[in-house]
Amino acid sequence: MIIPTAEPFFFPGNKTGCLLIHGFTGAPKEMRWMGEYLNREHGFSCLGVRLAGHATRPEDMIRSRYTDWLASVEDGWNLLRGVSDHIFLIGLSMGGILSLVTASRLRACPEGAARRIAGVVVMSTPYKLPDDPRLRWVRQLSWFIPFMPKGSEEPGADWFDQEAFKQHVAYPKNPLRAVGELNQLMVVMHESLPKVRVPALLIHSRNDDYVVKDSMAQIYARLGTSDKQMMWIEGSGHVITEDAQREHVFKAAADFIRRVSI
Repeated sequence: MIIPTAEPFFFPGNKTGCLLIHGFTGAPKEMRWMGEYLNREHGFSCLGVRLAGHATRPEDMIRSRYTDWLASVEDGWNLLRGVSDHIFLIGLSMGGILSLVTASRLRACPEGAARRIAGVVVMSTPYKLPDDPRLRWVRQLSWFIPFMPKGSEEPGADWFDQEAFKQHVAYPKNPLRAVGELNQLMVVMHESLPKVRVPALLIHSRNDDYVVKDSMAQIYARLGTSDKQMMWIEGSGHVITEDAQREHVFKAAADFIRRVSI
């Protein structure tokens, strides 16, 4: 059963589609406020997908592979393109990785320019995992250690908006096997970045201690598109779609979508 309030969502609107993709161990809920804003303020059709193995129980994620997560995004794209002329992929953290890989593969649908992927918004997205020699053996280790803690700090310690954290939904621990899948997905992203030819907006918080610090610059430098920009914010942790500066993030994404859609 899906965790209450963590269900996928769809807000119908105009012919500009926004496919919102949550992060590793997260849930569609962390993208819901953004979807509500884009739909309410700009009339965009917004679909928030649930990635395979997420928003139920951590044990379900152990059985998921990175190809399942990519398939979840492709399912969302196929659903959304039925009501949209063009689609923007909007991803948080691992959702940003999935957005970039998908953008490199689905640059145009079989019908041609119609219902194409028009651009990507990539938020709080890692270029690589922190250096750790155990990553080489993560699959074998997962047989004996199925889960690992997310960090040494108290949950929510890096959030600036503590009220927002209280409603946040995510697994409390990382399935170790899934960490290995995430690492493999990053290798696929590295190969995909030069093939991303659509406009891209990258957003990252200077207060994000969850992601390797130069990740946004590394992704930006390798993107194949010439229409790309980086945006720094301050006063938010990793989940910038729910934390204190979320309205600035939403507006920046909307401005980018409107510019590209013209």
